[in-house]
Amino acid sequence: EPIRFILPGKVFRNEDVTTRSEMMFHQVEGIVVGRNITFADLKGTLLNFANQMYGEGREIRFRKSYFPFTEPSAEVDLRCFVCRGNDPACRACKGMGWIEWGGCGMVNHNVLRACGVDPERYSGFAFGMGVDRALMFRTGVSDMRDMIEGDVRFNAQFGMEI
Repeated sequence: EPIRFILPGKVFRNEDVTTRSEMMFHQVEGIVVGRNITFADLKGTLLNFANQMYGEGREIRFRKSYFPFTEPSAEVDLRCFVCRGNDPACRACKGMGWIEWGGCGMVNHNVLRACGVDPERYSGFAFGMGVDRALMFRTGVSDMRDMIEGDVRFNAQFGMEI
């Protein structure tokens, strides 16, 4: 039978702290394995999720990438929530018009085999995306560092007072 799950977790990596990234963040990973699962299913799932989470009419794009557990692999980007791609000086997207949402791809056949799943009968997709960045997309926060610095004035914009 099909396998479908979503798992949240905390991620640590050696990365510079910037307006869009942190060395520690929270991530949600999802996986679907079943018969006849395709990259089109992955694209449709992520586009539907983007529209449900951030409002109808969201634009996403896929860029080829490499992840060891998926093949083919891609980075998925959302149209910038701050400038919508119209400001070359935008701090959130660095004037590119897109912000990375996460990584994704088709589950590598070797991963399926290692889990005792026959890749001739089953296929699947997987994705991972940062929860902190999702808050940025949903609320328009343009600097991720504001979320973790502990300044109570930041919370006031969301109706939270101390």
